Amino acid sequence: MDAIPMHPVFQDIVDARTRIAGEAVVTPLLRSPFLDEMTGGTVLLKAETLQRTGSFKFRGAFNRLSLIPQDRRARGVVACSSGNHAQGVAEAARVLGMPATIVMPQDAPQAKLDRTRRSGARIVTYRRGVDDRDAIALGIAEETGATLVHPYNDAGVIAGQGTIGAEVAEQAAAMGLVPDAMLTCAGGGGMTGGIALALETLLPDCELLPVEPEGFDDHGRSLAAGVPVANPSEAGSICDALLARQPGEIGFSITRRRAKRGLVVSDAEALAAVAFAFRELKLVVEPGGAVCLAAVLSGRLPVAGRVVALTLSGGNIDADMMAKALAG
Repeated sequence: MDAIPMHPVFQDIVDARTRIAGEAVVTPLLRSPFLDEMTGGTVLLKAETLQRTGSFKFRGAFNRLSLIPQDRRARGVVACSSGNHAQGVAEAARVLGMPATIVMPQDAPQAKLDRTRRSGARIVTYRRGVDDRDAIALGIAEETGATLVHPYNDAGVIAGQGTIGAEVAEQAAAMGLVPDAMLTCAGGGGMTGGIALALETLLPDCELLPVEPEGFDDHGRSLAAGVPVANPSEAGSICDALLARQPGEIGFSITRRRAKRGLVVSDAEALAAVAFAFRELKLVVEPGGAVCLAAVLSGRLPVAGRVVALTLSGGNIDADMMAKALAG
């Protein structure tokens, strides 16, 4: 097994920042005077849409793959993903000279399938809600000797995603601002857990709020229950990036120390946020990456008089979905 701890600590985020420097983008923390005026608050947007491969996932993927010993890299990596982790792992593997196999749902957005192949990965498809993607990926890993890189329940991945929180804290401080709250797009919870870990040290008084699509609020329900709780389905929302079955145990064990509750937005609100980002922020954001912005725009989280940071976690959206958002 690779020499990484089961549960990451803050130093792992510090080390990950060094490890991914020069490959991952230090994405900007943006402000929109129009958005601030609309909401009556100060909204800080962490534009991970501008990250390599179009989402935050490259951070965790590159950090985790870099931890694989040299003598095991020729065996490659295998991962399962609806698209963003797929692209992150595929690109990280390409940069590091490793073969990659990605298990992806048949209904994944075509743009995500195409870009994963573009980085040289082999794709194995499965039927969402019918096939067990984890079992498929595990079988491939056992057959080939490849390293299985989980999309969120992995300490190396979580530490890589936690670099987002470290950057937000530094960038906000450079603006003379201290966020009162941090909103994260929550699927499996790797990014949410990583950011939670960063905030414990860097912004200990900042409220953490995972945001999810309606019907897939496993983080919110898990926080209420105190243990990971599963969603009833793995399909049924346009926010394809956020349809994990339930929070990963490693990330959730960190998140529950920082978050008391979650927020939920509708698909319609997510689409409205996609359109707002395109028209007003000049950013391309996918529905799952826009749920935090949707929570602010819809008033699900009042921000008047507050400093609120949020993630725009991904921008890998098909043209037809963008057209649907702009037509709404």
